[in-house]
Amino acid sequence: ARSRTAGELLAPTSPFDKKCGRENWTVAFAPDGSYFAWSQGHRIVKLVPWSQCLNNFLLHGTKNVANAAGTRLARQGSEGGQRNRPCEHLIDCGDIVWSLAFGSSVPEKQSRCVNIEWHRFKFGQDQLLLATGLNNGRIKIWDVYTGKLLLNLMDHTEVVRDLTFAPDGSLILVSASRDKTLRVWDLKDDGNMMKVLRGHQNWVYGCAFSPDSSILCSVGASKAVFLWDMDKYSMIRKLEGHHNDVVACEFSPDGALLATASYDTRVYVWDPHIGVILKEFGHLFPPPTPIFAGGANDRWVRSVSFSQDGMHIASLADDKMVRFWRIDEEYPVQVAPLNNGLCCTFSTDGSVLAAGQDGSVYFWATPRQVSSLQHLCRMAIRRVMPTSQVKNLPIPSKLVEFLCYQI
Repeated sequence: ARSRTAGELLAPTSPFDKKCGRENWTVAFAPDGSYFAWSQGHRIVKLVPWSQCLNNFLLHGTKNVANAAGTRLARQGSEGGQRNRPCEHLIDCGDIVWSLAFGSSVPEKQSRCVNIEWHRFKFGQDQLLLATGLNNGRIKIWDVYTGKLLLNLMDHTEVVRDLTFAPDGSLILVSASRDKTLRVWDLKDDGNMMKVLRGHQNWVYGCAFSPDSSILCSVGASKAVFLWDMDKYSMIRKLEGHHNDVVACEFSPDGALLATASYDTRVYVWDPHIGVILKEFGHLFPPPTPIFAGGANDRWVRSVSFSQDGMHIASLADDKMVRFWRIDEEYPVQVAPLNNGLCCTFSTDGSVLAAGQDGSVYFWATPRQVSSLQHLCRMAIRRVMPTSQVKNLPIPSKLVEFLCYQI
């Protein structure tokens, strides 16, 4: 089935605008669904209120040319926010933007650095931050509502390829870089770098937290997928199975599954707790043998994203197609065309998929299906129990099987 187009955000162009430098490597939704951000290329990040954006799609059709002029955002909860509706905003990051991540604070969640009592910033519950990873190795942290630069983190020596905030509201940020390291930052401690995670022998392309913030997955220019214990900052295990560089990863909403995308033309769905592949989604038929897995570069998978319903995965490949998969079916349930797509992510409520390409963004309505009782039960229990604990429950074996994701 063909996916229904929901809308487009087109970057402004000029007669002398060069294509090179317009790549959109990153798109992101705020955790509460209030804002959407993407890299327009040439150092510029665009922020738009997501509800307003959806209304524009409904009122004016799918096309919405992003305005070149940036305007100040009204801070939510402030008097100005009551009088003025939040509006679009441009941020000039000073260098090419490779990665974006939104982070929101839970005030009760203390800084990991408990010995330090004085901080420049006191992050309240209404705080919303945007982290931008740049070509020169810097990470800039912005206040979304004011557009003010709060922090400038400068320890990486190469491109910051990906960023991810811990979902628990602690404002712990992890960055993945071409300098072969992952770095852990505590933004509540004024951006103090707490830890360097070493293990990758080459560029690190992507990283993702599990929903409970206990595990970090990282992938890079190798065939292995790395899992890290974020309480001890130690490696748990490597997942082996891909035949070429692994470029993207994301956990399911219940933390029971992990999706990884690779240049070997495949997306694998893993049980990260026991290290086995549960599902393979191929983008080339017949699939290339391992020795030729790097040669099918017109089928390289660029990005993967898990929907909030835990049932659907989106993948974006170099064959100019976006695919929507169900975790229990062999073939895509919906497809959509997209030239030169580089990144994709589901909206916070899972109703829309956003994909970036050459400074613009395209949106599709996602497949909507009623979850089975089995899937709802699995999602509920797997949010609090890893595979090993589920298998040791004192219940009949058929029920254990019912609650586990099967090969």
